[in-house]
Amino acid sequence: MTEETVESAPAPLSYDIKGVMAALPHRYPLLLVDRVAELIVGERIHAIKAVSMNEQFFQGHFPGRPIMPGVLQIEALAQAAGVLAVETLGLAGSGKLVYFMAIEEAKFRTPVEPGCLLDLHVEFTQKRARVCKFAGRAMLGDKIATECSFTAMIADS
Repeated sequence: MTEETVESAPAPLSYDIKGVMAALPHRYPLLLVDRVAELIVGERIHAIKAVSMNEQFFQGHFPGRPIMPGVLQIEALAQAAGVLAVETLGLAGSGKLVYFMAIEEAKFRTPVEPGCLLDLHVEFTQKRARVCKFAGRAMLGDKIATECSFTAMIADS
């Protein structure tokens, strides 16, 4: 009788804010990922942005009706993708950065207000050594707040 070896997938990763800051060059006030709930290398990431009334952009967008700007929601998705790319492509400490190249099919469905937890779901749609494509959804519970496709380039810093 022989025993079969079952290959198991690597365990998903998770990061606190220190892990996020180790993966990304962004810092306050433009760091828009607070933690990574789940990262599956080479596939997808689920990150979280806690949206606070203390965010600088709420002072002017909009007084009396604070809403997180859509472009910052896309930036948060891009930062989550950056963490995914850094981990997948082994870029930590390499001097390489992940730069936006294109944003496509952006749709804004639900306003994001102070007090929300914005769930950032990003997956690879194409992966190459220097250019990667992603699909992203920013969720408020079971509602889509923002969705888009985007392309990023890996380049020297």
